[in-house]
Amino acid sequence: MKLPPLKIGSFTAPVPLIQGGMSIRVSTAALAVPVARSGGIGTIGGSGLPLEELQADIRKAKSETDGIIAVNIMFAMQNFYNLVMGSIEAGVDMIITGAGFSRDIFKIGKETNTPIVSIVSSPAFARLAEKLGAAAIIVEAKEAGGHLGTDQALRDLFPEIRKVVKKVPLIAAGGITNGFEMAEMMDQYGADGVQIATRFVLTEECSVDDTFKQAMLKARPEDVTLIRSPVGLPGRAIKTPFVERLAAAEELKTKECRWKCLKKCDHVYCISDRLMKACEGDLEEGLFFSGENVWKMKEIMTVQEVFDQFVSQAESVYKEPR
Repeated sequence: MKLPPLKIGSFTAPVPLIQGGMSIRVSTAALAVPVARSGGIGTIGGSGLPLEELQADIRKAKSETDGIIAVNIMFAMQNFYNLVMGSIEAGVDMIITGAGFSRDIFKIGKETNTPIVSIVSSPAFARLAEKLGAAAIIVEAKEAGGHLGTDQALRDLFPEIRKVVKKVPLIAAGGITNGFEMAEMMDQYGADGVQIATRFVLTEECSVDDTFKQAMLKARPEDVTLIRSPVGLPGRAIKTPFVERLAAAEELKTKECRWKCLKKCDHVYCISDRLMKACEGDLEEGLFFSGENVWKMKEIMTVQEVFDQFVSQAESVYKEPR
């Protein structure tokens, strides 16, 4: 059976798939544009970018596709408000936000007619987001890469949030690696769509250094671990020499904060520096965020091939939400 489209605000994605917004410079226009062209929602990772760079990337994306372009901005960022307003000014279609919770963002969304999509990891925040005006809600569980707000598995957490979200699309995220799992979440659990991030790093269009991609391709289940993040949330990443030193509680503090990017930072290390090193392929010193199930992925594909695979697999088993 054909998958239903995903409607968020006034926008309709023919394929109910959102590409996760990964920072810093992991998901840029180079990745978001082919995702949007393939019928999904392409997302630029806006956290940690200078505003001018983010705006330029949004404008580039919007000039290259009529598809849907979103930007993901962590609430934990010091310049959260400026990044949100700057993204809207640059013409982004919707704002996706997590790593904290903002009440004011919904007022901004209403005033500018910009759909706000909240990433949550609990029924309480899901209920609040819907009440305040979220256009859609993403349920992100422990299997996801990057910053995590829960230790609950997706198939345990999603049903609890599905019970309290009644009016807006509810999207499943965390550890989804193929179309069969996509169909499972939509058919058996009642998701209106899915968000996928790690799979899109392993595409030809993702502009990270090939070392990043090879680290993911070589990862075994035991190579993916939880780390302490200065953001104040645990994070899921690939074990690298830096992560091993962090786990051993070695002294990693920077002498001076160059970026001042977070509202609250424990300065155990500079996350902006480490994420940029990963993007550039520094296997020794970089922080390589990754989903728990990265070990299931064994090849680099084009974005269109990812969509073709997910859609064909999902539609071969999809029935309708029970």
